[in-house]
Amino acid sequence: MRDGSMGCTGSSRAKGDENTKKIQKPKPWKHSEPITSATLIQMRDEFWDTAPHYGGQKEIWDALHAAVDADLSLAQAIVDSAGIVVQAPDLTICYDERGAKYELPNYVLSEPTNLIRDS
Repeated sequence: MRDGSMGCTGSSRAKGDENTKKIQKPKPWKHSEPITSATLIQMRDEFWDTAPHYGGQKEIWDALHAAVDADLSLAQAIVDSAGIVVQAPDLTICYDERGAKYELPNYVLSEPTNLIRDS
């Protein structure tokens, strides 16, 4: 029998909770200047339209886009099922299983604290 010190649950290569950070809401942030909701939506649309052209797999970008738009528990399920390795729990830095890096700007993750509300 083994002494348990080298069990498979302790392996750093094991695919599971040890290498997967739990997704959290992003911290509040402030844009360099106040922006409107329409400007924020335009910035997000431009990011998602161009992101796949900077590298990585389109399927991973699509999964990240879906995760960003979902609530936290669904986002966690999307990320886990796509095999995305979450480096930063707010999803600002992620990797796919091949090691490609995916960086998400704050503006696609949440609204800035200085957002100008449409009246």
